[in-house]
Amino acid sequence: MTIEKKFVADGVRKVRVEQYLNKELKRAGYGGMDIVRTPVGTQVTIFAEKPGIVIGKGGKLVRQLTTDLNTVYGIESPQVEVQQVANPNLNAQIMAERLANALERGWYFRKAGTSVIRRVMDSGALGCEVIIAGKLTGARARVQKFVEGYIKHSGEPSESIVEKGYATAIKKLGIIGVQVKIVPPGAKLPDQFEIRADAAPALARVVETDIFEEFDAELAAEPEPEFVEEV
Repeated sequence: MTIEKKFVADGVRKVRVEQYLNKELKRAGYGGMDIVRTPVGTQVTIFAEKPGIVIGKGGKLVRQLTTDLNTVYGIESPQVEVQQVANPNLNAQIMAERLANALERGWYFRKAGTSVIRRVMDSGALGCEVIIAGKLTGARARVQKFVEGYIKHSGEPSESIVEKGYATAIKKLGIIGVQVKIVPPGAKLPDQFEIRADAAPALARVVETDIFEEFDAELAAEPEPEFVEEV
């Protein structure tokens, strides 16, 4: 298998595992996963709002998940670890599922979208974007976007600092897609800078020195005025 085909196969397998865990752990508040290869196997970290449901009674459910990941999805020697989400309001996947559930219960899409934005921003996020697409108010599909704060849409920062979550709401008119993007608090923004307190006096001296040196250079460059003695 070529390296390109291997990358594609790994990506497809990760998407299938993501869909499987999202379906099986919906009641537990599934918040995403991380897959890391180790010398002894594959470390699978599951983030959930209620880790007790993921583990199950006597560890039955987590053992079943480990078996399925190995036999069905071909993950070598999976080692499943469950971690609790510290703040569910800052987890994009959990908020996307909550938004989809609200739409299925009959919430108006504007109210549901603004409610998610408000809860995320009140939790300290630097930015949040909610996109709802589908047949929202009639037979014709449309896209509604809600944005507040700072969001990166392209480049490396959009992949490293922006967390994304996806969900679907099934209604009578059709399926509504939901996407939530969150920039968590403390994220290092590419255009952000700060002046340290210990560097401020030195910076002020440098600026003052540069100004006076530039002024002296301008005076030296000017020709001296000629005085003509009147007779």
